[in-house]
Amino acid sequence: MARFDEVTATFWGEGLYGVQPPLTDAGVQDAERQLGVRLPASLLEILWLRNGGPVAELWNAFPTDVPTSWSENHVPLDDMMGIGRHDGQSSLLDSPYLVQEWDLPSPLVLLSGDGHYWIALDYRACGERGEPSVTWFDVDGNTELPLAADFQTFIERLTAATSLDLDDAEGSPSAS
Repeated sequence: MARFDEVTATFWGEGLYGVQPPLTDAGVQDAERQLGVRLPASLLEILWLRNGGPVAELWNAFPTDVPTSWSENHVPLDDMMGIGRHDGQSSLLDSPYLVQEWDLPSPLVLLSGDGHYWIALDYRACGERGEPSVTWFDVDGNTELPLAADFQTFIERLTAATSLDLDDAEGSPSAS
């Protein structure tokens, strides 16, 4: 497991799709007011570096102990939403609408996903001012999978999806 500061130093990938304007104190306060929750300090630390966008290939997967609709052993984190309203790009601020649209439980703040699946800050157990867990929601399969007790732990457990590829292991002699 990587340390939080190691991951954050190389967290963001190439490209500008999904990147919001730089974060401001007023933007954070407005987002928390609109979302009705306190955002984790560890999330804000990453968003201060860059406000959303593609995640580096080093950190684009979260390993799981059970199969999901995405993979036998992980869920994807190809990008993460920032805070803002730039050029119609998805944002954490879209969470209330998307939670209702996709019939998800509440309160959640969606971090990444495409409608068929989501990775979210889950405030159901901790309340709106507490430290949320991170949960995977599979809308099509109507399932959810707790990933981490908090956002910092989620970030520290990220790895490269290529390191989790089962195809390489299946072809090796020791896989039988």
